[in-house]
Amino acid sequence: MRETIKIRTEYIKLDSFLKLTGAVGSGGEAKVLIEEGRVLVNGETASQRGKKLRPGDTVALGDSLWEVAAE
Repeated sequence: MRETIKIRTEYIKLDSFLKLTGAVGSGGEAKVLIEEGRVLVNGETASQRGKKLRPGDTVALGDSLWEVAAE
């Protein structure tokens, strides 16, 4: 199931996005998941926790899938 997450800014960093969705409780948790290669951005393994996500991007973690949208 795809969930749309709206942002008010031009972009949001991946670790902040994961916290916003509630997928992780801290930036440290996000860092570990990203380092383990468990997070996909637009279908590709994410390697940078500071990767900038913009409206239209998708993020996947396990069975969860989010789409970034402008508010």
